[in-house]
Amino acid sequence: MNRIEASLTDSSCLRVLVFKEIERGILSGEFAEGEALVEQRLSDELGVSRTPVREALRQLELEGLIKTVPNKGAIVIGVSEKDIEDIYTIRIRVEGLASRWAAEHITRAELKALHDVVDLQEFYAEKGDYDQVWQLDTRFHAILYDACQSRPMKHMLSVFHNYITRARELSVKAEGRARLSVAEHRELLAAINAHDSDKAEELTALHIINAKENLIKSLQIKEAETNS
Repeated sequence: MNRIEASLTDSSCLRVLVFKEIERGILSGEFAEGEALVEQRLSDELGVSRTPVREALRQLELEGLIKTVPNKGAIVIGVSEKDIEDIYTIRIRVEGLASRWAAEHITRAELKALHDVVDLQEFYAEKGDYDQVWQLDTRFHAILYDACQSRPMKHMLSVFHNYITRARELSVKAEGRARLSVAEHRELLAAINAHDSDKAEELTALHIINAKENLIKSLQIKEAETNS
């Protein structure tokens, strides 16, 4: 957990920062499924009072990431494998539309930003630095969501992307997947650059299908290793 400078933050911003930090801990796996989140411990680790922690836990329960259990308190639910598979299936249907709109509306500045990201991804993939490739994957999709010029679409896909943080990391860092993912980004970028909305939509759906299939294989390998 990262400490928050409460003295430098007003109360409304503090609530958001505390929520985001605990949410990050859940989605990154820092807090395991079934783990109890104790208000006082979180308060001490974050360097804040218990009030914003309590408010953050209420919000996290509304988000479905934790549940309150009598005599136990807040328990981490996290994101299940079924949740992840469902999100990928929804993205296959929806994110292609975002790319279609991006191909129609993208600005020169956004195109340049996408080119820069893919160039860097290729550089780090060649070096075998898959952590950087994964970090840049987040940046690539964030620019794409901005370029579609739809606030509802951007919000929905950004939430999905955030919820599958660990899954995306596992998928991108799997052997052979990083370079394929970057190559798919390059193809998609070419379609967007040409304002070919049909091709952009088609390539995006294929990209996410490939990512989902790779993730399922990675999870199966991980489960086999755990059980061996």
